[in-house]
Order: sequence, then C-alpha cells, then structure tokens
Amino acid sequence: MVAFLKRIGLTMFIALLWLAINATAAILGDNAFIGDHITIANVLFYLWFIVSLVLLLWIYKKMWF
Repeated sequence: MVAFLKRIGLTMFIALLWLAINATAAILGDNAFIGDHITIANVLFYLWFIVSLVLLLWIYKKMWF
C-alpha cells in the first residue's frame, strides 16, 4: 500500500514538474505564441514539448506497467 502511494506521489510530482518547466519556457520565453511569423525558438520549443511529452509517457509506462 505504501509503495502504491509513493508511486502516485511520484507520478504527480513528475507531471507538475514537467508542466512547470514547459509553462515557464512557453510564457516567459515567449515561445508558445506565434507572432507574425514562426521563429526558430518556436520550432525548438514545440520540438522540446513533443519529445518531453513522449519521454514523460514512457516513464509513466515503465512506472505503472
């Protein structure tokens, strides 16, 4: 039972950390919003977002299955 609760806590911590990192990079770096044209920073941010999301899901799969 304790191991199950630790796994839930770790899952929530990783998700919140991932969310905080991506939200900070998106809003403070002004990378999530595409202005007049797409910049290299926009492309790099969205590539990072997709790669980190796939990595996050892979970690969850290893943790839970």
